[in-house]
Amino acid sequence: MWTYNKVLEYPINIKCPNAKLAKFIISQYGGPDGELAASLRYLSQKFAMPDQKSKAVLNDIGTEECVP
Repeated sequence: MWTYNKVLEYPINIKCPNAKLAKFIISQYGGPDGELAASLRYLSQKFAMPDQKSKAVLNDIGTEECVP
């Protein structure tokens, strides 16, 4: 068995919340033009590539897009 403790890796303290900025940041990560969407497009397109070199390039780009 295991236990799950939801703890942040780096503690944060928000002194002045800004909902408009938070909404913008979330849209950049998960929105239609965000990093995750771009990463998934690159990773899915690699399966249609004819040669191994182009597959490797798309894999590298897609993986790099995922890293924050």
